[in-house]
Amino acid sequence: MTRYEQQRQLLKSNFHEFKQIKTDKMKGIAQPPIVKPYDEGSRIIELPEVSRDVVSQNSMVDCIGQRRSTRFYSADMLSLEELSYLLWATQGITGMSKNGLTLRTVPCSGATHTFETYLLIMRVEGIPQGIYRYLPVEHKLLFMFELDQLEQKIDAITLDQPFVPNFARKAAVLFAWSTTPYRSEWKYDISAHKKILIDAGHVCQNLYLASESIGAGACAIGIYDQKLIDEVLELDGDDEFVIYLGAVGKKRD
Repeated sequence: MTRYEQQRQLLKSNFHEFKQIKTDKMKGIAQPPIVKPYDEGSRIIELPEVSRDVVSQNSMVDCIGQRRSTRFYSADMLSLEELSYLLWATQGITGMSKNGLTLRTVPCSGATHTFETYLLIMRVEGIPQGIYRYLPVEHKLLFMFELDQLEQKIDAITLDQPFVPNFARKAAVLFAWSTTPYRSEWKYDISAHKKILIDAGHVCQNLYLASESIGAGACAIGIYDQKLIDEVLELDGDDEFVIYLGAVGKKRD
């Protein structure tokens, strides 16, 4: 089997061919936490309530039709209201299931929601440059730390991008979604990883459409320095690691 054929197996849905695997859920092992904990003494930033007032393009048909990967950004800042809306659109909690699982603005296999949203913020009104994490249950921002030479670090993280080199550093914010695979493995075992990849696409597409609706542009980034971004965000790289990036900024005329 060639290396291509080996890699293609992950894209297939052949899991029914395996003998029944008893998952940790079936074994009665407690469900892992639905979100990553944080220290109570952390600096927390209140996010504005999500408002329709930030939306300038109300036609979903137009948002879908006009959606493009945007790599040229103006120097305009995102407002905190706009950032609040984008975070809600990509991982906002809209309800709870009877089993205590979160129902969100994006679909997810079994409502396992393995993702955490980290933000490398360059230009958001009222928010200093630095590294942040979204707290979806509270709809708040957790300040993590400042990062010297943030734009240069983003250049190193995003490697040599095709078409427009180093475009991500000029965005207003770089979304970095990590995954904690065990949240899905607990329920689905070996089929979890295919599901996680599919679910990541749901999240980023919402970022594209929500960005379009506020007159901003987004660009997904799937090629990056894995070790460096995990180190920057202080992730262990095994039980939690970055799986997808998305740059967002106001479009340049």
